[in-house]
Amino acid sequence: MKNFILFLGMAAIVILASCSSKNKETSKEQTFLTIMPLVKDTVYTHEHIAEINAFQNVALRSRVGGIIESLQVDEGHTVNKGQILFTINNRQFLQDLQRAKAIVKKVQSELNASEIELKGSAKLLEKDYISQPEYDLAVAKVDALKAELEETQSEEAQAQLNFSFTQIKAPFDGIINRIPNREGSVLDEGTLLTTISNNKNVFAYFNVSEIDYLKYIMSKDNGETKEVSLILADGTPYPYTGIIETIESEFNKNTGTIAFRAIFPNPDNILKHGATGKVQINSSLKNALLIPQKATFNRQDELCVFVVDDTNTIQVRKITPSLRLPNLFAIKKGLSPKDKILFEGIQHVKEGDKVIPEVVSFSNIVTNL
Repeated sequence: MKNFILFLGMAAIVILASCSSKNKETSKEQTFLTIMPLVKDTVYTHEHIAEINAFQNVALRSRVGGIIESLQVDEGHTVNKGQILFTINNRQFLQDLQRAKAIVKKVQSELNASEIELKGSAKLLEKDYISQPEYDLAVAKVDALKAELEETQSEEAQAQLNFSFTQIKAPFDGIINRIPNREGSVLDEGTLLTTISNNKNVFAYFNVSEIDYLKYIMSKDNGETKEVSLILADGTPYPYTGIIETIESEFNKNTGTIAFRAIFPNPDNILKHGATGKVQINSSLKNALLIPQKATFNRQDELCVFVVDDTNTIQVRKITPSLRLPNLFAIKKGLSPKDKILFEGIQHVKEGDKVIPEVVSFSNIVTNL
C-alpha cells in the first residue's frame, strides 16, 4: 500500500512538472511588435564648424611718421570709398611738395624762354646771321631743360605721393573697427590705425573630412545644388542661404580634412568678421534602407538587431549602417526590405526564442519616435 501511494505521488509530480514546462513554453511565445525596413529616398544634413570672414577686411597703417592731427570717424561708423579717415601732421612733406612745385615752375619758365630763343635762332640761321653751331647750342639748351623738367616733375609727383600719405582714406565702402590711437598720438611708420571691414557679403570657411568631401563631389556631379545653411552661435538659423564657392586644392595631412569656402549675403549686417557658426550641407541618399535606432543594440562593439524568421524564431543579425539620422539608421549591409525586425521588447528575448510577431506600419512607428 505504501509503495502504491508513493507511485501515485511521483506520477503527480511528473504530470505537474510536464504541465509547468508546457506553460513556460507557451508563456515564451509572447506577442511583440515587429516592423519591416523602409526603402525611401532621404535627405540628411552634415554640420561643420565655420569661421566667418568679411568679404574684405584690411588693416590701415600709417605709411609715414607724425602726429594724428584730426580723426574724422569713430569706431563702428560706416564709411565710403575715398573718404578721409585720419590726417597726420607732417610739415616736412608739405614743405617738400611746395619746394618741388616751385622748382617745376622755375624750370618750366626757363624752358619756355629757351624755346622762344630757339625760334629766333632758327630765323637768324636762315638769314645767315648766326652759324650752325650757335643754332645747335640753342637746340641743346632746350633739350636739356626738357630733361630737367621731366626730372623735377617726377620729384613733384613723389612729393605729392608722400604728402598723400598724411591723409588716410577708406580703400572701400565698409565699417570702421577699433581705433587704438586718437588725436595727438605720435605715430611711427607702420603704426596700426584701425581695420575696416566690408560685411555686405561674408565668407564661411569650414573643414570637411575626405569621406564627406567625396559625397559632396558625387552629389554635385549629379546636379544637386551647392546651397548651404548657416546656424549662428546661439543655435538660431541664419535667414539667408549661402553658396559653396571654392574648395582648397589639397587635404591637411594632420587633420585629414580639406577646407571649403561658402559665401553668404549679409544685408542686415548680422554677421561680423571673426564670428563662428555651423554650416549645414544637405545631401540626398537614394533608396535608403531605414530602420529605427530603437530596434538596435550593441553586442561586442557591433550593431545588431533581432530578426524574426519564417518559423517566428528570434535570430541575431549584425548590421552595418551607412548613415545615422535622427532616430533612424540607414543600413548599408545586413538587412533586406523583407526582413521582420523586432521593434519592442529586445531586452526580454534572446536568440532562439519563439515569438508571435505583430507587424506594424513603419510610418506609425516613425511618427511616435
